Amino acid sequence: MEMKKRITLELRNRAPEKVTELVLDNCRSSNGEIEGLNESFKELEFLSMANVELTSLARLPTLSKLRKLELSDNIISGGLEVLAEKCPNLTYLNLSGNKIKDLSTVEALQNLKNLKSLDLFNCEITNLEDYRESVFELLHQITYLDGFDQEDNEAPDSEEEEDEEGDEDDDEDEDEAGPPGEYEEDDDEDDGASDLGEGEEEEEEVGLSYLMKEEIQDEEDDDDYVEEKGDEEEAEGVQGEKRKRDPEDEGEEEDD
Repeated sequence: MEMKKRITLELRNRAPEKVTELVLDNCRSSNGEIEGLNESFKELEFLSMANVELTSLARLPTLSKLRKLELSDNIISGGLEVLAEKCPNLTYLNLSGNKIKDLSTVEALQNLKNLKSLDLFNCEITNLEDYRESVFELLHQITYLDGFDQEDNEAPDSEEEEDEEGDEDDDEDEDEAGPPGEYEEDDDEDDGASDLGEGEEEEEEVGLSYLMKEEIQDEEDDDDYVEEKGDEEEAEGVQGEKRKRDPEDEGEEEDD
């Protein structure tokens, strides 16, 4: 009854076929069956059934889109081969705190080709000699066992990993497209600078030619002024000579 109430609460505003995440922790199963959980949850990607006293996975419905399955703190001791048939796309499986004792039980997970992370923490199998090396050798497809890879590097948190992927995409978009408006402003500045440069060159050219014309005109005017001044001085000299000569000439005429 508790399980049924929990599922009812989860589905209050959504139809089963639209649910992608379902958490049923701390509820109780009945004879290994999860009451209310059926194949109508066809879009389910994440399912958590921690501490529900589950003894077997035989009655687990087919959930072809399920990627993450939490089954920690139950009483499961075997029968893991059904997961490859009912949840073929699993990438993460948590079986910590169950009754798994030997490698032959884990061997059934070889058919989960997409499995990347497996958690067997607090299971009796972890007490075996060379436990980690043996599991990694048995399940070539997995990257992380109990939260660490073969070189003892910790698995990234799923939420942080998704955030990092989102940031990388944003960075790529920024690198490719660039922030809006910046290039337009740069283009405008370049255009303005080029226009200003052309205008300055034109003004400079006009100014130089104009000044050159003025200098030429000034030189011609100076030459004219010098010539005119010279002519005037020459005329004045001639007149002076005439004035000097006139009295003499007059004296000579008187002597004659």
